[in-house]
Amino acid sequence: MGDPKKPKNKYSTPRNPWSSEQLSSELYLLGTYGLRNKRELWKVETELSRIRKQARSLLAAPPDVRERTSGALIQRLYNLGLVSDGASIDDILSLKVEDILERRLQSIIWRKGLAKTPYEARQMISHKRIMVGGRVVSRPGYLVKRSEEEKLSMRGPVMAQEGAKS
Repeated sequence: MGDPKKPKNKYSTPRNPWSSEQLSSELYLLGTYGLRNKRELWKVETELSRIRKQARSLLAAPPDVRERTSGALIQRLYNLGLVSDGASIDDILSLKVEDILERRLQSIIWRKGLAKTPYEARQMISHKRIMVGGRVVSRPGYLVKRSEEEKLSMRGPVMAQEGAKS
């Protein structure tokens, strides 16, 4: 069961963290998507690894089991916006880390133009200025579902505009 004071990690670190290619790709992704530290990137990589492992196990499963469970996996990934409609297991295996990073609330706020930079989007989210479907979300790493994407909105008046009106 484990010690409650020491929770299990939700990520696994890279096998060779000091290789120059690993360092440069991590630094590029951290800067592009406005991540706070490498731990956030490792969480996404671990989640992608888990999804791909499910897809590989489906390929090895008998055809009747594959038919039942592949539909549920593809539907879940479609709802998250990671694959297109009518995707196959090969599409799941070709997913990249960038695909998941693009579905984070922080990236979507920045891409929609509600924030000028990914760092500004992160600040808006952590200061509870963003609502998703009528509820405040304060986690920049929240994965926005396809159905929630049009329900993004800003909460309340912007502080700079309030100062200008006075």
